[in-house]
Amino acid sequence: MEARDLIHAEAENFETISLKQMDRVKLMNRMDTKYWFAREHLQQILSQIRPHYYMLQIDGAHQMSYATTYFDTVDARLYTDHHNGKLNRYKIRKRAYVNSGISFLEVKFKSNKGKTNKKRIPAGTDLGSLSSKEIQFIESITPYSGDTLKTSLNNSFTRLTLVNKNFKERCTIDLNLAYHFQEKAQALGNLVIIEIKSEGKPSLSPLVLALREHRIKATGFSKYCVGKTITDDGFKRNSFKKKVRRINKIIHMDIDPFKKN
Repeated sequence: MEARDLIHAEAENFETISLKQMDRVKLMNRMDTKYWFAREHLQQILSQIRPHYYMLQIDGAHQMSYATTYFDTVDARLYTDHHNGKLNRYKIRKRAYVNSGISFLEVKFKSNKGKTNKKRIPAGTDLGSLSSKEIQFIESITPYSGDTLKTSLNNSFTRLTLVNKNFKERCTIDLNLAYHFQEKAQALGNLVIIEIKSEGKPSLSPLVLALREHRIKATGFSKYCVGKTITDDGFKRNSFKKKVRRINKIIHMDIDPFKKN
């Protein structure tokens, strides 16, 4: 059985939780810890942690589809701030939660204490533009003017969402990540990205312990910055080259995005 089928079969074995029940663990002000690795390890990890977590289910489905558009300045200031390791930085995006049929404008702020705060408002189905209400929201909580922000990158992926049965931790498992912007597209199909969201450092999390057993270490991963690095060579990317080369090895890409033709 292929890895994707094993993952689907394993997901079916979890006790489920609804979106309404998940309201108990929103964690909008939280610590985020990320891990990424090859898909072949995921089925066994899910099997190990199953007794400790619920899995989100919507209309009988476990894997949820997402589509995201990121916004940035013409000179990619939000991307560059992350590349340069600037503290107190922002990400601005519109995201469609496809299975739920809803969309949000989301602003994420990473503080100099490592905390991530996310604020959002409902958005329309047009992910590629900003309404006057959305611009007003951005300008009220960020230093950026709405008329300086342009569409910078698009991605899509599917997600499994886990909730620790103690309701103090939420975990997302992202699969099938693919980027596109203008004429450039790249799929990272064999990559798994796990993000653990908790009120503090999740050192005793059953998922963290399972990842350690598989020798998978916490490593930062910005979907926006990785995608921007892969699809646009017009901006600084030295800080992300090593990471993208490792991603290439995991997903067995045939093309090195940094190799000159």
